[in-house]
Amino acid sequence: MTRQLYILRHAKSAWDTDAASDFDRPLAKRGQKDVPLMGAWMKEEKLIPEYVVSSPAERAKQTVIGVCQVLDIKEKKITWDRRIYGADTEELLEVLSELPSKCQSVLIVGHNPGLESLAAFLVGDLSQKATELNPNGSLNSEFGDYGVVKTATLLHLEMELSWDALKQRCATLQQIKYPRALYSAE
Repeated sequence: MTRQLYILRHAKSAWDTDAASDFDRPLAKRGQKDVPLMGAWMKEEKLIPEYVVSSPAERAKQTVIGVCQVLDIKEKKITWDRRIYGADTEELLEVLSELPSKCQSVLIVGHNPGLESLAAFLVGDLSQKATELNPNGSLNSEFGDYGVVKTATLLHLEMELSWDALKQRCATLQQIKYPRALYSAE
């Protein structure tokens, strides 16, 4: 059975806030604008997950709630998993391994460096694969010094293995979408 993994980094967060901790930081104005655009693009591309698993950090929650509203995903399909906040690849693989075996698609929402490490583990050379999906080469400047998975970036991975059998280089990167690309589509 082919499985679809949608990896979404939370949208741009606010740094100039009265939040008590990093965990409580909300989305910045740009992040609030990016969320419905990414949700609309996912809907247009028919990237509708069966389940959503997310960090419960405020910026991730706001991202999930906004995207799920656009995709008409009910709250009962969302799991808030504290392990995702600050997770490394091994912890994220553990979260995914607990998905129901019948699940064919999931959206995981969280933070870097964990999400980018997970994607690189599953597909191999992530920046090379992302560049191959965008042959005009414009993404090279997108990566910069901060990596491939910027805020509100969605990666669509496809794999044949069950969630509890994921291993290195078992997935193919089908799509990568940056919020900046959605502004030019408006």
